[in-house]
Amino acid sequence: MTDHQAANAAKTIAVLGTGKIGEALLSGMIRGGRRPADLLVTARRADRAEELRTRYGVESVTNAEAAKRADTLILTVKPQDMAKLLEELTPHLPTGASPLIISGAAGIPTSFFEERLAPNTPVVRVMTNTPALVDEAMSVISGGSHATPADLAHAEEIFGGVGKTLRVPESQQDAATALSGSGPAYFYFLVEAMTDAGILLGLPRAQAHDLIVQAAIGAAVMLRDSGEHPVKLREAVTSPAGTTINAIRELENHGVRAALISALEAARNRSRELASGTG
Repeated sequence: MTDHQAANAAKTIAVLGTGKIGEALLSGMIRGGRRPADLLVTARRADRAEELRTRYGVESVTNAEAAKRADTLILTVKPQDMAKLLEELTPHLPTGASPLIISGAAGIPTSFFEERLAPNTPVVRVMTNTPALVDEAMSVISGGSHATPADLAHAEEIFGGVGKTLRVPESQQDAATALSGSGPAYFYFLVEAMTDAGILLGLPRAQAHDLIVQAAIGAAVMLRDSGEHPVKLREAVTSPAGTTINAIRELENHGVRAALISALEAARNRSRELASGTG
């Protein structure tokens, strides 16, 4: 363990608003070797707080108590609840040594936090996605104006427990949200449509589902491990006058490529709207 890792291991981390993603992070940190005694959780419902305490051996506290005690606060509440949470936290944050604030809220820039918190408070913005629940997340990390390289490394360590991480300039966060944060939903939508097509072609739903899911897993692993451009991988499946090229022609005739580009632009624009407070 490096000195930096040892210093981070000694920090108290609080996960606020511990829903599914928050719980995935909590589980990932414990599997990564962090002691439950160094972790705090908050939850809106008492039964949820008790569930987390029983399952992971962590202490459940109020948001105010978390603000007083934690060195790192991971805010996993919905974007529309973030301003209210900050109002609740601000009176209880220690003066002088500000805790690191890690936000997982889509569309909210680090400046939103810096304007509401004490001067020089370090803020890191992270856009992760639901595959964090199976340790296959893609978490995109950007630092605010007061975040240090050590703060970014600390965020990478936390989110690295549930998948991969990538640092980008904050100006690219809205695009990353459209591609990666919302990305799993596009694949689920595609699988849903392909399953319906399989049923139309005469397959039972369960068989169609299994065929498509395994094809998706195999294609994803090949994309990740082969190092080949997706065009080359697609061409390897597409023989002259064969079944695949006929399917690809129909996709192009129906403007699927253009529809995907428009869809991602719409998601990016919505992320910008959330950031500007117009949503």
